[in-house]
Amino acid sequence: MEPHATPPDSGHGGLTPPVAGVRPEILASWQRSQSLGIDREKAALPVESDLDPDSRLVRAAAPVLERLRERLSGVPVTVVLADSRANIVGRWGAPAGLRLMDAASLVPGANVDERFMGTSSVSMVLSTRAPFVVVGNEHFLHDLKVLTCMAAPVRDPVGGTVRGAVNLSVPRELADPGMALALQDATERIGQRLLELGAAREHELMRSFQRARERGGHAELDLGSGELSRIGGPPPRLAAQERSLLLEHAVELISSTGEAFAEVPLTGGRVAVLRRRELHHGDAEGAAVEVSFEDVRGTGAAGPATATAPDGRHVPLLNRPTAAAGADAPDATAEPHTAGPADAWLLLVGEPGVGRLAAEARGRLSLLNEAGSRLGTTLDMGRTAEELAKIAVPRFADLVVVDLVDSVLAGEEPPPGRPSPGVPLRRVATWAGEDSRTTPNGGVDEPIGYPAGTPQARCLECGQPVMDSVVTAALAGHPADRVHPVGLLGEGVHSYLGAPLSARGSVLGLAGFYRRGRARPYEQDDLTLAGELADRAAISVDNARHYRREHQASLTLQRSLLPRVLPRLSAVDLAFRYLSADARVGVGGDWFDAIPLSGTRVALVVGDVPGHGLQAAATMGRLRTAVRTLAGQDLPPEEVLTHLDDLVSRTLDESAGEQDPATGATCLYVVYDPVSCSGTAARAGHPPPALLTPGGQARLIDLPAGPPLGLGGIQPYESAVVDLPADSLLAIYTDGLLKESRGYGDTDARTGRLLASLDRAGPELEDICDRITGTLLPDGPHDDAALLLARVHALPEDRVAAWEFPSDSSVVARARALTRDQLAAWDMSELDFNTGLVVSELVTNAVRYGGQGPVCLRLLRDDSLICEVSDRSNTSPRLRRAATTEEGGRGLFLVAQFTKSWGARYTPQGKTVWAEQVPQREQAGPETDEQALLAMFDDPG
Repeated sequence: MEPHATPPDSGHGGLTPPVAGVRPEILASWQRSQSLGIDREKAALPVESDLDPDSRLVRAAAPVLERLRERLSGVPVTVVLADSRANIVGRWGAPAGLRLMDAASLVPGANVDERFMGTSSVSMVLSTRAPFVVVGNEHFLHDLKVLTCMAAPVRDPVGGTVRGAVNLSVPRELADPGMALALQDATERIGQRLLELGAAREHELMRSFQRARERGGHAELDLGSGELSRIGGPPPRLAAQERSLLLEHAVELISSTGEAFAEVPLTGGRVAVLRRRELHHGDAEGAAVEVSFEDVRGTGAAGPATATAPDGRHVPLLNRPTAAAGADAPDATAEPHTAGPADAWLLLVGEPGVGRLAAEARGRLSLLNEAGSRLGTTLDMGRTAEELAKIAVPRFADLVVVDLVDSVLAGEEPPPGRPSPGVPLRRVATWAGEDSRTTPNGGVDEPIGYPAGTPQARCLECGQPVMDSVVTAALAGHPADRVHPVGLLGEGVHSYLGAPLSARGSVLGLAGFYRRGRARPYEQDDLTLAGELADRAAISVDNARHYRREHQASLTLQRSLLPRVLPRLSAVDLAFRYLSADARVGVGGDWFDAIPLSGTRVALVVGDVPGHGLQAAATMGRLRTAVRTLAGQDLPPEEVLTHLDDLVSRTLDESAGEQDPATGATCLYVVYDPVSCSGTAARAGHPPPALLTPGGQARLIDLPAGPPLGLGGIQPYESAVVDLPADSLLAIYTDGLLKESRGYGDTDARTGRLLASLDRAGPELEDICDRITGTLLPDGPHDDAALLLARVHALPEDRVAAWEFPSDSSVVARARALTRDQLAAWDMSELDFNTGLVVSELVTNAVRYGGQGPVCLRLLRDDSLICEVSDRSNTSPRLRRAATTEEGGRGLFLVAQFTKSWGARYTPQGKTVWAEQVPQREQAGPETDEQALLAMFDDPG
């Protein structure tokens, strides 16, 4: 027993509950008591006058509580026994204490429920179903404030049902923690005596049935083995499922007060007929259930005969009557004959109350089995909460409310342990049966908060299931401006059971189970069942949270790795569509890209990584980065794919034989040159691109079919060159655009629909994207799909100038002069100095290191000016910093300083070194001092 601080009383007329040092559950009980309008001076307690003074509870508790009173004889204590309805059925104690109880109307038969006397130890025990201590001012009635009252529940050991409560009252100044321990021992002993009395009654009933069996020739059914032992003849065999079904119906028959017979269909056309036989032995009343079998097809063993009851019903006879018995006589009764061969077997003997407990236990198991198959069918947190509510109503609750922590709904990681007080919750499900489907009182998707002291708050704080009672009036205004769903149950006091949704050491939310009124309060077994249901739902909620977080992370990663906007290029007009698969499939690894290359060329890329999820998105990003890196080297398409294949073919761990996640990825790489109006393409296991030329029909480009990445050892990658006249439309895509359902379907037919959509293409690329996706994927994709459209343009001839020179140093001046004239013709004379310097250096290097072949110079005018010098050598140019004592080595450094970018690419005939400049007329300044440039190479000091 823990001491609790109690402030001075606020006055006999005040309705302010104690605050300082008082537990929140006491405050919540005070609020309920006040809402019920209970008179704190003199409570009007209803008294039931027809209580059974010799009930099983009283007979079990009387000797135990008498010994408890004798044990505490030196202290003025009073012991009260209350039944499960809060009626006082027994009192023991000192005369002074009993007189005080009489003055407070706490007489035998008085109902001490919270509805009538407010906060008290018995009402708190029957509400919370756990031991409770109420100290002094915590009592609602003024007459009890001088006492410390400690109470504990009396449980039936068979099913954990709370059969009543024992209250021990003592003056506040004499209270001792040892009294609470003695009270706990007493209630446990009462529970044991209940079991002993129940077992004695069951044995009496069994002996009564044994005598009846000896007269009637019955045999027994062994439910463990399924064997039926009977007198004469082999018994029918029963499968395990049939044995379980028969026992379930037998339990229901024993618990029933009106049903006497039941028919249970079995396999093979058989029917089991169950009969309930009333048993009486002294004050013990119960029933036995017997079973017999018949074959409805008429081909098996003969079934039991029937007789016509006075009300006209045909009643099965468990013992087959003799021929002379006249079973079909109109005046025959439903009583079985005792003569003739025995064909009935005993299934179960018990009292209706025990049968009810067994039926409830079987119902709990059935509910758990159903929860195992129905909970978590989707990776959606709201749907899982709805499934939990619909499973529990109406078999376990009349109303279920499920609230989740806001951060959990957002997919965030919940903090370990119990949530902090006032954690923001959001209601995700409310269910009170089909009638509540259209009721607006649910408050679903509304923010929720529970004040301290409410059973919901206590459940979240302790992280364990909690039983209590709730008053509709007390919750009507909570949360503010909204009606609590408990209003669906009507006015009054209702039973409540809260279970936290806990998974992996964190509390994700709260499931609240409500039963209308107090006729069926929740018991200890219900706590266990609710906790199991909540735990199973919590695992599903947490799985959904993990999936949502991973899915969101995958989407975020994928979107960050894909190009948000495509570059604006003069060589092509671009448009794209990326369609993610639905949530059931997850994020995939499709990607696309458009990469500017030297010489106004552009590389168009599309690829597909196998699988879905975070790993596929990360692998896609890795391949896309590798492609951009290789494209920056100006490699031919077949070499780009070869290098990608080499990258993927390298296993993660040679000893473990791990395979790169990108194995099996596909890729298509196309390079378009607007000067020659041609495209060079290669593919690695990817669908070929589609082409629509001006005035022609859409067709697929015939490309060599290389193997997917990671499998390149099968055959080398090859490229093909195709003419792409100006204004041609090129479509590259991933296979998700051609998939139907979970497979490809008729790929040829879907490819035909793609080409037909291109044939009807208009001038707007965005409209063409919409037409293609709408035609091929009207209901959305079943796999990620990427589509990239490119309308190609030619670089006009008047923007290209090219010359070829012999490999001689004398051509440098002529190359510079021709460049100056061309810049003047293009009205770009402001670039004379820089371009002349670049041409001089590049042509000089080509003459000096480019071999014996001719040197070619080409100028391209686009948004920028590109200078290209080609020779027959494959030697790679290298930028280096020359020392002060060196005569050369500064050429490429100067080129890099005076251009936007520069580089080299290789051709079958040699290499091309290029440099790009951007005109900036408005920022033109004086010519740069050459000596200042040379000074940049001087070493400091």
